[in-house]
Amino acid sequence: MVLKIYFGDKPVFICDEISPTIEKYRHHPDTVFIDEMTNPAINALLHEIAKPGFHAGILFTDDVARTKKMFWKHFTVIQAAGGMITNEKGEILMIFRRGKWDLPKGKLDKGETLEACAVREVQEETGLTSVQLKNFLLTTYHTYNEFGRHILKESYWYRMEAESSQVLKPQTEEDIHQIDWVNASGVTEKLSNTFPSIRDVMECGYLNSH
Repeated sequence: MVLKIYFGDKPVFICDEISPTIEKYRHHPDTVFIDEMTNPAINALLHEIAKPGFHAGILFTDDVARTKKMFWKHFTVIQAAGGMITNEKGEILMIFRRGKWDLPKGKLDKGETLEACAVREVQEETGLTSVQLKNFLLTTYHTYNEFGRHILKESYWYRMEAESSQVLKPQTEEDIHQIDWVNASGVTEKLSNTFPSIRDVMECGYLNSH
């Protein structure tokens, strides 16, 4: 089992196996490798992450769930949900927000299910009125600082479908200023200016089938 948490564009892996991908990171001189799960060890890793030379972190453990719990205690955890939406032409809906191409998502409201949150946020951010929820894709994790708090966001992603004839309306109050249906040939260009977690969603739900 592998969990990948992004600090900016740099990953920290919590894993109970060393895959070929993780092995490549492991041999980098600026990767921090920890196989003794203690709070001081995790604190040391979090301290190293702040340094400019940091490349990646690997927490190698025989109990991913326990290590995740220890790691999560260092953050305020926020849950969000969103969608990777395709239309009848096989195009994917991407939004341009704060200088990056992104997929629509937003924070979970109290008492709301993740599925309902994903559909609501897609509709609010894109103007789509009719969206079909298909299947769960994956969960991504990334961190950021907000008003002095260390936030870890769990984003739950779903595959969705929508007709391209619908009118698109970017939610400008959420800093969304452009929405495009993107064909397979245009995806690569968009992914050169996005977040690593979004590339993971696209790889899981779109790139592997195109």
